[in-house]
Amino acid sequence: MRKTNSNNRMYFSDYRQDAHNWITLATGEYYPDILENACDLYKPVLVLFGQILRQSETSARLFTELSKITDSWMRIQLARVFRKYVSPDTPVEMLKKKTMAISICEQFGNRFRPINEVQEAFCSRPIPDEALCAVLWEYKDRGKKGYDLTEVFFSLIKKQFPDYEIIGPERAGKDISLGSVFSGYPNPRRPVDFVIANSKGVVLAVGLARYDSDRGGSQEDDRTGGYKNCADEVLSYCELNNLATKIIFINDGPGLLLGSMWADYSDIERRWENKIKVLTLRMVPFRLNRHWIEN
Repeated sequence: MRKTNSNNRMYFSDYRQDAHNWITLATGEYYPDILENACDLYKPVLVLFGQILRQSETSARLFTELSKITDSWMRIQLARVFRKYVSPDTPVEMLKKKTMAISICEQFGNRFRPINEVQEAFCSRPIPDEALCAVLWEYKDRGKKGYDLTEVFFSLIKKQFPDYEIIGPERAGKDISLGSVFSGYPNPRRPVDFVIANSKGVVLAVGLARYDSDRGGSQEDDRTGGYKNCADEVLSYCELNNLATKIIFINDGPGLLLGSMWADYSDIERRWENKIKVLTLRMVPFRLNRHWIEN
């Protein structure tokens, strides 16, 4: 018989039949409605890129000059434009680092598109270039859904357990390293998104929060594999040191409905019986309770 009362559902897997009712859908933006704002935002980026491009005799020189821009937001946008026009193989995370400019030119410079071709291609497009502005707009709110998720989760914990303390970045910010939480932790740089402690400072739970907009294939395997490794590492340490700390994985979004994600997360929850909870935001009031956290 299908279970309909959420209070009777013990495991994450019990929610699979009506999983779509338990996920949160973040709001998105429509195309081409975004074009006007996108062009307003990124036109100055394209204008500056064009100015530096015209003054550069090589693509390597173009990149080193772009890297000298002091405003970090502008430099990152310029790096994204550079990647599109000059070096699509170079990871944007490398391009964003000012200190790596010389080494990037040395390692990838032989594959940069010749400067005359870059100049010709750039001049063939209007300013602002609606197509490129739309592409850059996709980066603007990257990570926002995840930040929204953690912010809501923090609010739920504070409301549901006012005597607990939840530590970590509610939105953007540096992850918590478990080396700063547990004495002698074997992998001190292990990052978590939040730590829940009682009024005496005893760590009751640690966890990760992720919003899955769209996930599958190798990305799916990487996510669940990383969760398994994290759970095994943390709980093995707690078992060895006689700690009752639990693990909470907050996951939400339509990506949970794709492929084997729901089943994979269900397996992770059962991996250490009664030590792990996998939750969407809508499950928190029903499945996360004081008895489980403290026992």
